Amino acid sequence: MADELKGPVGPVSGAAYFGNEVREWRLARGLSQREVGAPARYGQQYVAKVEAGDRMASPEFAAGCDQVFGTPRTFARLRDRCAEKGGYPDWFEPYLLLEQNASSVLDFSSGLIMGLLQTNAYAQAIFRKGRPHDPLDVTAEKVARRLKRREVLVRENPPLVWVVLDESCLRRVIGSPAVMAEQMAYLIKEAESPRFTIQVLPFSSGAPAWPLAFTLLKFEDDEPDMLYQESPGFGHVTDSRKLVADASLLYDRLRADALAPEASVDMLRKVMEAWNR
Repeated sequence: MADELKGPVGPVSGAAYFGNEVREWRLARGLSQREVGAPARYGQQYVAKVEAGDRMASPEFAAGCDQVFGTPRTFARLRDRCAEKGGYPDWFEPYLLLEQNASSVLDFSSGLIMGLLQTNAYAQAIFRKGRPHDPLDVTAEKVARRLKRREVLVRENPPLVWVVLDESCLRRVIGSPAVMAEQMAYLIKEAESPRFTIQVLPFSSGAPAWPLAFTLLKFEDDEPDMLYQESPGFGHVTDSRKLVADASLLYDRLRADALAPEASVDMLRKVMEAWNR
């Protein structure tokens, strides 16, 4: 009994620390997980993931905790403190965990092709460009980890992956013309499989609805959708309803301006032929 009263000992991450505090306050107030999530309209499953440290709480959830516990701004400040060093990526590779459980992955690739669609040579060229002084075995390990992400596509219920590729992804020389030709061939192959839908956003469409790459992850049940973006040195994951809704609207506009899937494959073939010359 004494051990049970102690609860989790020494949370090793910001997400786990925040989740532990939520759990301790909830138990002290005699509340259910559903009751704690209600003010911010989160279900029991979400609260359970927060308490387990598997999900960093959203700002809205933290504000809801302050409301239900009667602690003005306490949990909001705690959440900011736990996330201030870059949030999820510093602690437990959040995007990878989320990608492995998503029912849909919606990606806009604005300059480089998304990781799930990169060939070995393409990924290697990217890593060597960014870190040219790394030993070759270190680069090889990075490439292997990136390609390992494809395992999500062969799980029992793989996600639907929808990718909008800015035309610059097809035209910029990554590695060499041969690398690009191989990459185009791989895109064509995946575009013709049922697990991928690929659209090309052509230069002729004008200014894109949003110029920077981002990924939307959707989940089944009452799991909130997530938005992932990158900046130098950090990856940012959020389930803020407003930010996710804004990104979803932008993604719809990008898809509307992009070529249809069939026309996109035709463009990929033409670009591949050009790289092969």
